[in-house]
Amino acid sequence: MIRALAFDVFGTVVDWRTSIAREAAAVFAKIGRAEIDPARFADAWRALYQPAMEECRSGRRSYTRLDLLNRETLDTLLDRLDVALDEATRADLALAWRRLDPWRDSVAGLTRLKTRFPIVTLSNGNVALMLALARYGGLPWDAILGAEATGVYKPLPQAYLGTADILGIAPAELCLVAAHHSDLAAARACGLATAYVDRPMELGGAAKPDRAAAQDWDFSVGSLTELADRLIV
Repeated sequence: MIRALAFDVFGTVVDWRTSIAREAAAVFAKIGRAEIDPARFADAWRALYQPAMEECRSGRRSYTRLDLLNRETLDTLLDRLDVALDEATRADLALAWRRLDPWRDSVAGLTRLKTRFPIVTLSNGNVALMLALARYGGLPWDAILGAEATGVYKPLPQAYLGTADILGIAPAELCLVAAHHSDLAAARACGLATAYVDRPMELGGAAKPDRAAAQDWDFSVGSLTELADRLIV
């Protein structure tokens, strides 16, 4: 019944933690603050991600692009750490989320899956961010959909249902591919098919905070190339 594949991106397709840590390490070395652990900095920045989006999901704030939320949360974190950066450096570091390396299997897996299915993003990233990320990492999307296209952040139902509607298919004909059980649970509640991709190093080997949300997903694989093996006969 699957007619299209929609992908979570941060953590599922790209390795955000290692990439952000690399960018942060270069900045901190340049300003003489090498004592700041870049991996912990990446984790702390990411920890501000959900609260920032919740302001929009709750209606306390209108939909705001993730690029802007990333800049705001970066400013918050730098202030907490008493890190002084000039405006140009802050602006460039805020856009580090556009320069995330794909997991080693991602491009090959997406390329194979694309031979059988339309492949689209279903990410909280805005279009400009996702476009830059695709060009940076060679990600061969057919379309960039998700939060900006639907006007809401996951895991609100309209993020999933609106994506299926844009594609002109029923929810059950759309399969969400994600490395996060909570994302997949929200998609399944909307009637989507589900494919779990295990990314044990997303948090540097630490346990995922949403592991209690795990279910018996329609597909469960260790890579996107394995998913292609399962879906392409």
